[in-house]
Amino acid sequence: MKAVVNRIIPFSSVDGPGNRTAVFLQGCNINCKYCHNPETRRLCISCGACVAQCPAGALSLGENGRVNWTQNSCVQCDACIHVCPHDSSPRVREMTPEEVYDCVKKQIPFIRGISVSGGECMLWPDFLKELFKLAKKDNLSCLIDSNGTIPFWDYPELVECSDGVMLDIKAFDGDAHRRITDEGNDTVLKNAAYLAELGKLEEVRAVIVPELYNGEESIRAIGAYLAPYRSIREIRIKLIAYRPMGVREEYSHYTVPSPEFLRHLADILREMGFQDIIII
Repeated sequence: MKAVVNRIIPFSSVDGPGNRTAVFLQGCNINCKYCHNPETRRLCISCGACVAQCPAGALSLGENGRVNWTQNSCVQCDACIHVCPHDSSPRVREMTPEEVYDCVKKQIPFIRGISVSGGECMLWPDFLKELFKLAKKDNLSCLIDSNGTIPFWDYPELVECSDGVMLDIKAFDGDAHRRITDEGNDTVLKNAAYLAELGKLEEVRAVIVPELYNGEESIRAIGAYLAPYRSIREIRIKLIAYRPMGVREEYSHYTVPSPEFLRHLADILREMGFQDIIII
């Protein structure tokens, strides 16, 4: 069993509570207009456009027609990502759960747990389950960072061995969600309720992009939807300001929301009783 791994960050303080190792898997099933990691969206098709552009000579075309990446030669200049016409990256590795965990356990005892993101990591549910089983043997907490479009109720064993899910709600309104991602959000909202009932909804994330949707209406609706579940477990809500860094050029013109507006949204949630609110 293998998954395509984009990168592993040994120490991260922004991918869940505490110091954690963050694992990013390759591939996504939606098209967020503000995606800040567009190189994780698709699998490399070995078109070769990146090979000649690599200043370090870390990329080559093999006899099988696939792009090969020599990690030790790579200088992480991102030239390959910038020239890729397919929103992908050649700097990926096919890894087993055991190989990924070998990288994770080097950080013990300096980490609280692991968080797996993407792309969309729920495209690899069996891989996640096996990775989490390994982590649990060392008493590490295991979090999933997901866009919520894949039904968690189809994977009860994975949900059972995870400690929680950090769930994106791109917009509460279905039409706005489709405008942002090209997909509806029925499954996203059902996932939020399903996970909240189980006490597994670790965090809800909303990226605020004024031109794409009405952020205040969405936050009010998200708060009202989740408020009844606070008695089961306090739900952290993270308000994230859109920023143009790292996004695709055609989506780099959106306005960055003001700190005042983000604080206004946080105040709305506090009035609803939410206590754990983070602004980024």
